[in-house]
Amino acid sequence: MGIEDYGGGQGPQSDVLVVTTNEVPGFQVQEVIGEVFGLTVRSRHLGSQIGAGLKSMVGGELKGLTKTLVETRNQAMQRLVEQARSRGANAVLMFRFDVTEAADVGTEVCAYGTAVVIARV
Repeated sequence: MGIEDYGGGQGPQSDVLVVTTNEVPGFQVQEVIGEVFGLTVRSRHLGSQIGAGLKSMVGGELKGLTKTLVETRNQAMQRLVEQARSRGANAVLMFRFDVTEAADVGTEVCAYGTAVVIARV
């Protein structure tokens, strides 16, 4: 697996800019649309659980679980972008992830932020 298997974020052609900052240099917020989020819950694969258990005995990165979490975060982010776009936003400010255990059967990942319309100053 290459490093591209462990990364995330947007591609260069996205029509909705997603940033972790409160503002975007060179842009002004024209309209605040409100909170948007993307949510997904993934169950754990039995094979990966067994592999993770064995790996925890000797230490090291759990690459299968890492890749699954990256895919899960990317899916949550894509859902956030789709919701922002459908509400008329062209940017999401203060973007964050929240990750929690979901009833001991999986992992819940929520991507959230504030949908806005921005324009160049």
